[in-house]
Amino acid sequence: MNPTIWLYLIYLAISVLLTVWVAQTLHKNGRIFLVEVFGGNEPIADSVNHLLLVGFYLINIGYVTLALKTDNPPADTQQLIENLSNKVGLVLVVLGVMHFGNLYVFSRMRKRALEAQTPPSFPPTAYTLPPMPQA
Repeated sequence: MNPTIWLYLIYLAISVLLTVWVAQTLHKNGRIFLVEVFGGNEPIADSVNHLLLVGFYLINIGYVTLALKTDNPPADTQQLIENLSNKVGLVLVVLGVMHFGNLYVFSRMRKRALEAQTPPSFPPTAYTLPPMPQA
């Protein structure tokens, strides 16, 4: 079999497995944040979590397929491993960026939810010290 075909097959297998692993980790652990953000409304939190999962898959699998083509076909095993390393490394960087992007969105959503639960502060009605005289 052509080394380029091997490169494609190995790259797709590794990239898809990594994407599924990261997506499932985010889906499982992100649920807790979403339930809190949505005030304990689990059906809404689960629905949003599922939509985030679908979007994550679409973006990452889309990137993996767009990055499939190689401009430098491997002539030997060394070049195959080097090309594979570059391709998988880029997928890992994209997955990392997506992971931190999700964490940022979750933290912003949580912060807004906590702010909405905090009662508003009221301005003081009296001074504790007399005002300073103006010169």
